[in-house]
Amino acid sequence: MDRRTFLGNSARFLGATSMLGWTGCAGTPPPAPPLFRLSLAQWSLHRSLGRGAPATMTDIEFAGVAARLGFEGIEYVNQFFKDKAKDAAHLAALRRAAADHGVRSLLIMIDGEGHLGDPDTARRRRAVENHFPWVEAARTLGCHAIRVNAASKGTPEEQARLAADGLRQLTEFGAQHDLDVIVENHGGLSSNGAWLSGVIRSVGHRRCGTLPDFGNFGSYDRYRGVRELMPFARAVSAKSHDFDERGNETHTDYLQMMRIVVDAGYHGFVGVEYEGRKLPEIEGILATKRLLERVRTQLTAA
Repeated sequence: MDRRTFLGNSARFLGATSMLGWTGCAGTPPPAPPLFRLSLAQWSLHRSLGRGAPATMTDIEFAGVAARLGFEGIEYVNQFFKDKAKDAAHLAALRRAAADHGVRSLLIMIDGEGHLGDPDTARRRRAVENHFPWVEAARTLGCHAIRVNAASKGTPEEQARLAADGLRQLTEFGAQHDLDVIVENHGGLSSNGAWLSGVIRSVGHRRCGTLPDFGNFGSYDRYRGVRELMPFARAVSAKSHDFDERGNETHTDYLQMMRIVVDAGYHGFVGVEYEGRKLPEIEGILATKRLLERVRTQLTAA
């Protein structure tokens, strides 16, 4: 059984066993667990956190905001505590904030630590090692994964070989900390679902997977791309930008996309990542959350 299946089954089992007392009293079966759960990606609040605008919140306050908006999980971005990977006091404060507000820390998205597929062997190894403190930080926070990029240079075949090498090295370190290393479609060849799924197969490690993002495919068909990446998914990013008068995202058919996700057997967390500018951040986050909740109801009833 792979990790994704195990986690999905475990969540369903725990959801059922938590209702045993109620079932015994009422004599009726417990309600089914949700088809998927919702988390909030920290990038949804990047302007509030000081990227492109004066900061109006801190990274430690993020957990409380997510909880007040009704999310069960949170996804950090290392850019908002870039110099804190080894800061035990800061990590303890982040962990305490999540616990105090009853949200689960799921993963850290890592950027700016070098190319894991760098053609230069020494630079590639340095990039791998630059990620080590973030693996340890994620473990400290109680996360199950770090999200990384598969950037490289050369022909598609060369980049695939180099990226697989760097990812394998990092994944082996992550496995020592009981942590997954997951790759997002995040520009370059990684936005080609066939290429990235091939890289993950080449890595050949059960701890190396994907984080399909609905919106980072460029000219590549996003539905095809998500379908290609879902067999390896350890998380899912519901990217959103704009909404029509009925509350539908104008770039992605969420019903079609989430049907692909659940048909792949995924029942874990789906992270809201609002990147639009027409709505304020909180309004955009809530619009995405409402859409996912509506789609979840439709898919559950189907």
